[in-house]
Amino acid sequence: MEEQQISHSLQSEDPAVGLRAVGALHRLAESTETRYVALARERGWTWEQIGDALGVSRQSVHTKHGKAR
Repeated sequence: MEEQQISHSLQSEDPAVGLRAVGALHRLAESTETRYVALARERGWTWEQIGDALGVSRQSVHTKHGKAR
């Protein structure tokens, strides 16, 4: 689902359409987070800096993204 389609679907009165859009948002958020965490690490950011930027603990972000990827 493309971003414009997601936005449009989130305004639907049909729960099936809305829930599919929510799932697409989750997938988009996860892939975007993974991309930017990797970029931050490449640029020398610490796990603490990344966690602060995401509003989570460094342990949480490291657990999620720190494995060999």
